[in-house]
Amino acid sequence: MRRLADANSAARQPAVLVILGPTATSKTAVSVSVAKELDGEIISADSRAFFTGLDIVTARPNVQEQAGVSHHGLGIVPWDKPYDAMAFRRDVERWVTAIVEREHIPMIVGGGTLYIGAVIRGLFEGPSKDDALRTQMAQEDLDVLYRRLATVDPDAARSIHPNDRLRIERALEVFASTGRRISTLQPSAEPLAYRFLKIGLRRDRAEHRTAIAARVQQMIDAGLAEEVRTVLRAGLRPEHQAYRTIGIPEMAAVFDGRISQDEAAARMVTQTWALAKRQAAWFRRDRAVHWIDVSGRTPDGVAEEVVALWKKGDR
Repeated sequence: MRRLADANSAARQPAVLVILGPTATSKTAVSVSVAKELDGEIISADSRAFFTGLDIVTARPNVQEQAGVSHHGLGIVPWDKPYDAMAFRRDVERWVTAIVEREHIPMIVGGGTLYIGAVIRGLFEGPSKDDALRTQMAQEDLDVLYRRLATVDPDAARSIHPNDRLRIERALEVFASTGRRISTLQPSAEPLAYRFLKIGLRRDRAEHRTAIAARVQQMIDAGLAEEVRTVLRAGLRPEHQAYRTIGIPEMAAVFDGRISQDEAAARMVTQTWALAKRQAAWFRRDRAVHWIDVSGRTPDGVAEEVVALWKKGDR
């Protein structure tokens, strides 16, 4: 009887399609094609596309890509405000409910591991943000903070990249506020009560690096410098979450005369490739992800495979 009740409960849970993967794996083009075929609505899980005024630097879906497909989570947060994983999780619950009520398919799409993780793995109920502590940590070198984290919570340090200031500061904040390690609290987290079909996109290493370089050049050609100059003049500063978007610190260095635009482009490619590798490593830990190799394939061809998997109903 208990098994039957559990089965009935699961059947009532919303079915959500998740298209994830490292940056520059054609997630945007594939998801738009899938959404048109399935009558889906896309929830962005890109860790920077939430912010206003950053269309080019975040490679946000353009007007043509958004045409005919409802998108949620794009440009909803002022660039000088924070947006954390818990806020995203709450927004996802609201968006999914509304999408299901419209009898459409909710699709979560992106490479933001922290935000996708908040939905498919869950978040523990940690302490509130400590503004004074964060202000203090913002003045400290990142390597000093990372060494401190390795001392108080070595398990967390091993799972967080040394350049990920946001997560390093949060782990230290949790320890300072509670005296407990974030690595011991995280296993208590619960995913949202949805039936997920998780599909990951990946591509050949050489092709992936080429795609990243091409994307950086497209950003520059599309007016990246002017977009970054605009938000910097408006007051965007290193202490803002949005400032840590790849492309903004590099262009700021160009404006200050510290590096050339060619050097900035090279740094952006290097930083993006490093990000892609971290994302891939994080996603690979989830054994429930169905991986599709997009190397040498068109987005429409990949989308056909995604649609077939969804219709198969393996979730």
